[in-house]
Amino acid sequence: SELIKPYLGSKYKVTEVPKSLIFYMSKHSGPVNEIQWCPVLEQSHMLLSASMDKTIKVWDAVDTGCCLKTFSCHSCAVRAARWSSCGRKILSGGFDSMLHLTDVETGKQIFSSKTEFRISALKFHPAESNVFICGGFSPEVKAWDLRTSKVLRVYKAAVQQTLDILFLPEGREFLTSTDAVSRDSADRTIVAWDFQSAAKISNQIFHERYTCPSLSLHPKESVFVAQTNGNYLALFSAQRPYRINKKKRYEGHKVEGFAVACEFSPDGTLLVTGSSDGKVFFYNYHTSRIIRTLSAHKEACVSATFHPVLPSLLATCDWAGEIKIWQ
Repeated sequence: SELIKPYLGSKYKVTEVPKSLIFYMSKHSGPVNEIQWCPVLEQSHMLLSASMDKTIKVWDAVDTGCCLKTFSCHSCAVRAARWSSCGRKILSGGFDSMLHLTDVETGKQIFSSKTEFRISALKFHPAESNVFICGGFSPEVKAWDLRTSKVLRVYKAAVQQTLDILFLPEGREFLTSTDAVSRDSADRTIVAWDFQSAAKISNQIFHERYTCPSLSLHPKESVFVAQTNGNYLALFSAQRPYRINKKKRYEGHKVEGFAVACEFSPDGTLLVTGSSDGKVFFYNYHTSRIIRTLSAHKEACVSATFHPVLPSLLATCDWAGEIKIWQ
């Protein structure tokens, strides 16, 4: 992309809140669950989307707003899809309990496996590009190795479902957020794990009786946020014992049972989240105040993600199957 080239060598500029709509992309016939920019900066004009309509799409979301590829390898809703670190493959998991690794160029499956549960969360290991973690409607979370097509490790938690997975820096530890909120298990909504030993490090991280549909790591500081069904974002230390920051709460948006994703801007100054009323909220990370809201969608906006190189380009998606690009 010619638009991205000038930014590749230079330092990331300050993130500004986008104001205007550039592309409106609506080829999905069901809710869009997840969107992700390609992690290879030279190819970061490409945006990946996973939908309830059983498809995964790749878009040119910087230059043209066109759909480049559609992959229909799943027989049910695709809940999770992630780019490989090389940008040539896409890992996806769905409610058909299938895992697929698809070659973006040819559309062929490099790896496929049936799991025992419907998949709702997938994350690649930050340091080992062939290893990923898979969670879903099961008490177990599994680490897989693509080179052997086998399960490396099983992490056992007494829960019903894994909502999100977050690797901490270097990948020695990771967090899972679960839907285990009952009278005796409010301490288990966020669990920290040792990646190598599969030991549970802590399940005493978040004590509110809310589930956390999404977790996100700060790009520069050792903190992470959790999206909560209490309609606020909670801030935690990313180092043991992962204490909550009681002084900062990011409030104003609505979650209302949707898996609304949140993330920091690449420079770490802003926190952005979708909202079940279709808006996008931009918070100042340091003061936790709302800087601006964007009336982005008519239906629930479940994800908003900043471009890794272009300073104020934002992709959003919603429950009606629409994807929009803002600047």
